[in-house]
Amino acid sequence: MFHPRRTIRHTIRALLLPLLAGLALTALPAPAAQAASTLTNGGFESDGAAVAAPSGWTESGSTGASYTESGGHSGSYRLTHYSSAAYKVETYQTLTGLTNGTYTLTAWVRSGGGQNSAYLALKNCGSTEQRTDLPISSSGWIRIVTPINVTANQCTISVYSDANAGNWINVDDLTFTSGTTSTSIHGADISSLAKSEAKGGVYKTSSGTTGDALAILKSAGMNYARLKVWVNPADGYNDKAHVLAMAKRIKAQGMKLLVDFHYSDTWADPGTQTKPAAWANDSYSQLKTDVYNHTYDVLNALKSQGTTADMVQIGNEINGGMLWSDGSTDNWSQLAGLLNSGYSAAKAVSSSTVVALHLAKGGDKAGTEWWFDNAVSYGIKFDAIGLSYYGYWHGPLSDFQTTLDDAASRYGKPVFVAETAYPFRLDSDDSLVNQIDTTAELVSGYPATVAGQTKWMNDVASIVEAVPNGRGLGVFYWEATWTAVTGNGWDPTDATSGNGWENQALFGFDDKALTSMSWFSHR
Repeated sequence: MFHPRRTIRHTIRALLLPLLAGLALTALPAPAAQAASTLTNGGFESDGAAVAAPSGWTESGSTGASYTESGGHSGSYRLTHYSSAAYKVETYQTLTGLTNGTYTLTAWVRSGGGQNSAYLALKNCGSTEQRTDLPISSSGWIRIVTPINVTANQCTISVYSDANAGNWINVDDLTFTSGTTSTSIHGADISSLAKSEAKGGVYKTSSGTTGDALAILKSAGMNYARLKVWVNPADGYNDKAHVLAMAKRIKAQGMKLLVDFHYSDTWADPGTQTKPAAWANDSYSQLKTDVYNHTYDVLNALKSQGTTADMVQIGNEINGGMLWSDGSTDNWSQLAGLLNSGYSAAKAVSSSTVVALHLAKGGDKAGTEWWFDNAVSYGIKFDAIGLSYYGYWHGPLSDFQTTLDDAASRYGKPVFVAETAYPFRLDSDDSLVNQIDTTAELVSGYPATVAGQTKWMNDVASIVEAVPNGRGLGVFYWEATWTAVTGNGWDPTDATSGNGWENQALFGFDDKALTSMSWFSHR
């Protein structure tokens, strides 16, 4: 999330890591099928290197651009698409005699990016063709999945590139097995929306018709909204009353609701966890009561108006704990008491509400393990793990996948991306310098364009979908509606403060919905 205390550019490098997930949120798989035909040479080991047509596979198009070579994900060899001239090539294999039902293609991939398109596809299966784009990763391998419902007793597995000169992909270790994959959270944080509207903010459809931002997001496929709640903020927004009002609108759109408790009067993040003014002089014992009462009060009010929270975060980006210094990670026993107080309050209101813990450590496997190993050893209760992951701060996509997979497996909990975002342009729409405003800050291969923003979100969602055992719940986009509106800046104590994030919203500088909203329709 945006770190309000850091108003000077390039000072927020240690952001977030999303890996909180909700237990009851995992989609139930369709009936599984049994393969009657087996993928041949999925590891490209049968023929050795420099084979133009790997055993079991057929090629079409610029066939010279498809070949095997040394350097597999496992084993000795891999499939590569590459040419020094522009090319279009498909490497494919058709399985026949399949029992109809659900199947998933799994593959390990790398890509240098730059292609017009590069994807794995399942087609000619009797149902709608399914594709998964290759994430851009020039070093670390990334696992992606593609599910399909086979209804024609056959299916074609395709590796396809429409590439410019010098573009390349590597593919290895493909498997085609029974079962399916999906994600249940296609969400966004819209905490800025109420204040934006009050200050004159306007939201339009892509064609320019002014409308309700929530309805526009819903029509794009958004199904879950995230709202932060502060205790007594200076500007009066993001408090209990505004959360209650926005929750009615969210639920009226048929969306689910995540309430993100900051336990502060202002932004809480890895560098700042300031107590609310009303709690500033309270003892540790009283702070536990404060956390319980505040959490219960907000959630019970939501329940009473018929908008029960579906998920709750007890704290926001609590890398170093919360309610400093009483609840810092220098004192795990006290932090445990505070977090468990919030957990108990949430469950007292609704036992079905998923309680998540949220760190900003998306690409930091060791740091995430350190934190949650301590949490488990001190008896901290949680149902899901949320991580903030911003690629320009938190490392490559391959590190993100490693962290996410490890957390899901190590703690046996569902995981999700609590926050991520990407710029669609670099310039500002107000006087405040943007958090990301130079090409040097971008993730390699992902330009600051609407297309780059779209690809980033689809690739992050693909990695969450690939978390083993169905434990990847989905993704929340951070601050989809925080456009540049006078008076709706980052500092709740300063009406003249600007917005350093408007170039990462999902509405453009002309207030129109960006086509990057299409990521909400990811599987």
